Formats: sequence, structure tokens, C-alpha cells
Amino acid sequence: MKVAVVGATGMVGQVMLKILEERNFPLTELIPVASERSVGKTIRYKNKEYPVVSLSTAMEMKPQIALFSAGGSTSLEWAPQFAKVGTTVVDNSSAWRMDTTKKLVVPEINADVLTAEDKIIANPNCSTIQLVMVLHPLHKKYKLKRVVVSTYQSVTGTGKAAVDQLNAEIENTVKGTDNISVKKVYPYEIFKNALPQCDVFDESDYTKEELKLMREPLKIMGDDTFQLTATAVRVPVQGGHSESVNIEFENDFELDEVKKILSETPGVIVQDDVANQIYPMPLYTEGKDEVFVGRIRRDPSQPNTLNCWIVADNLRKGAATNTVQIAEYLVKKGWA
Repeated sequence: MKVAVVGATGMVGQVMLKILEERNFPLTELIPVASERSVGKTIRYKNKEYPVVSLSTAMEMKPQIALFSAGGSTSLEWAPQFAKVGTTVVDNSSAWRMDTTKKLVVPEINADVLTAEDKIIANPNCSTIQLVMVLHPLHKKYKLKRVVVSTYQSVTGTGKAAVDQLNAEIENTVKGTDNISVKKVYPYEIFKNALPQCDVFDESDYTKEELKLMREPLKIMGDDTFQLTATAVRVPVQGGHSESVNIEFENDFELDEVKKILSETPGVIVQDDVANQIYPMPLYTEGKDEVFVGRIRRDPSQPNTLNCWIVADNLRKGAATNTVQIAEYLVKKGWA
């Protein structure tokens, strides 16, 4: 079982390696892949050093599985080439998500759509994954009508350069100087700020992140009968995305039953005890694979409507863990 991790030196790639090791993924040979400037460096995995190789070298080694986290343009160019030599690619970029010929998968929800013929499999957007983990079990019971989601997204969703910007701004503020050079990834400072812009705007004045949130859940859940709208905001948090979600159902619900359904959903943890100030927070979900939900309450402004608060580590379940779970499913089925 040869496994290539494309983008192995990046933020998500590093977490993928960590999760492969934590979950004892049954690989016999690791193939770390990165850009040409990283070729020749080594990656440590399970107390062994592995040399970083180029995409062309990795492809020649014909891995059974390639986990891609190297950006959309890289995936568009290279995923089909890996697939052509028999490798199954699980891609973490946005390149293939809305391609009608590719599956978009959250294993707890729709792994059953996969077949042995699927050689390029798309991993959803990080904010989408934690959202559908909560929406899906409730949709099965009460049927979704309309969803309004507002996100509070960590800088890690942008990448290492964004984390560096935040930390440099914090240090300059603490020291009261401008001594530390700040390379701006965002159009404004992120420290002490909230930017209502995640990714670039399109002609509709929605950002790409918002459009992902509005489109991907329909594909994952295999149902386009409900409406979904989103506002995505970047906040000065270093790990973990949060979402305020308003959910209107076709059918009415009881709060106790909602909490029971969610607490029995694999991969979801209910933290909802406001009397003791217990609710999900990114500070305490960092490094965890579960999706946390709390502040579950009825919306008194209209019938059959629920408010809740969803938090997850965007680098783990929102990216790396979900990717590895897809790979585990492939192995379990004997397709890789």
C-alpha cells in the first residue's frame, strides 16, 4: 500500500501525515510530495525519514492512493494523470467538488455513493463538512426547508502566511512597535478585526467561500429541494471554524429529540448546557476530529425553525481527517 501525500510540507499536508500516523493507516510506503523547492528535504513519519519527491516522480511510483492538498491548479493538472496510472486520488482542493462526474464525499453521510471506478474523489470545503454533519441527520427526520449560515472562520483556513500575519500583528501590538515586518495576506489587519470576506468576490457579490457553502451541501446530501444562504467572516482565531446556523424545517420538532438525534450521530458531539456555560468553542475543539454543536434553541420568530452553533477544527475534520476517512473507506472496500 503506497500512499502519496501531495502538499506534504503544507499546513493541511502536515496534519494529514499526523492523522495517518494516529489512525495507523495501513500504508507500507509513504511518498511525500511537494513543490520543486522542497524536493530532497525529508519528512519524518513513524520514526522514519522519507525523502520529498516531485509530482512526476511520485506518479512514476504508482501509489495506490494519493491524498492531494496542493491547490486547485495542481489538482486539475495532476489528478487526472495519477488516475490514469491507476492511483485513486482524494483531492482536498475545490477543483473537482462541483464537477458532475466526480463524487463529493463526507464518509458519515454519503460514502455509499463511491464505487471502485471513482479514481478522483473530492473532499468538501471545511465549513461545508461541519455544517452537513449536523444538517444531514436532522434533514432525514424533519426535512430541511431553508438554512441561513454565518461563519466565523480561523486564519488557518487561509494557510500559514495568514497565521504569520496574525502573529506578527499581535506581536507588534504587544510591543507597541512596527518592528516586525507583516506580509499581508488579507486586505486589512486581521488582529482585533473581523473581515466579511473569505476568498474573492464573484459577480453576485458573494465570495467563493459563501458559494461553496450554498452549493456543496446539496450535492453531498443528494437533495436540492431546500434553500441555503451564507455569509462567511474571517476572525482572528488560529484554529477552528465556528458557524451560527438558522434552520427552517418542513416539519416541527421537539428540542429534546433534536439533541438526542445529534448526540447519537457518529462524529458529532453535543455541548449544550447553558446553565453551566457549556457550549462549543474553537479553543477547545482544536486538535479534535469531531464536530461540536450547542446553543440549540427554537427560533421564536417563525414556525419549525431552529438556531444552533457549530464548531470544528478546520484542519482536521474540515480537511485532513475527512480525506483520510475516505481513504480508509477505499481500503475497507478493497478498492485501493
